[in-house]
Amino acid sequence: MPEAAELYNAMNPWSGRSDDRFYLDLVLGAPSVLDVGCGTGTLLSQARSAGHRGRLVGVDPDADMLAQARRHADIEWMHGDMSTVSLAGFDLAVMTGHAFQCLLTDDDVLATLRGVRDALEPGGRFVFETRNPLVREWERWSESGYDFPWEGKSVRVFYEVQPIVGDVVDVVENIVADDWKRADRGQLRFISAERLSDLVVEAGLVPVAQYGDWERGPLTPDSPEIISVVQKVER
Repeated sequence: MPEAAELYNAMNPWSGRSDDRFYLDLVLGAPSVLDVGCGTGTLLSQARSAGHRGRLVGVDPDADMLAQARRHADIEWMHGDMSTVSLAGFDLAVMTGHAFQCLLTDDDVLATLRGVRDALEPGGRFVFETRNPLVREWERWSESGYDFPWEGKSVRVFYEVQPIVGDVVDVVENIVADDWKRADRGQLRFISAERLSDLVVEAGLVPVAQYGDWERGPLTPDSPEIISVVQKVER
């Protein structure tokens, strides 16, 4: 049975969809970029292939994901998270793929935001997204699923979702092939826009913008995303 990190790129291929383009444009416009929770390194490797010649650094706590990322030797990869690594000098930091929702407590969020703040140059920005809890997207996950190709065969993905407790949802991602099955359990936090803004300020960063979609539309109660742009300022 393959490991989750081996399957990740097949399950989440780079497609040039709106969120891919949103982040790639940001990365290409910044001389130095930190990807927090970089996973298998797809965003930074796409940026390098598209011509970025500056400093690109990816950080992730999952060693198996980083093993996949390290196939791209022209990028710096670091094992850990923003409470354990020490970095500085970045113009831009990003956190994509709803990885921010893996930060389950206020302490987790503050540790990440403060670590990113310390890694940024004055004026540097941190851009990340989380799903809007008002839309209650998790209630539809158990009715959805999809197939992806793996080693010449079709593999099915479907979800089991427990009722939300507080603002945290328990999810089981089932990945089913003809001769093997994975059931990966996880938790995701659906933080409100208001609480998120409070934590950004508490961490010493300044909110710049919140968008509701990848076209930079305004954040409304019906927006699927809370896309945040925050900044480190001179003190």
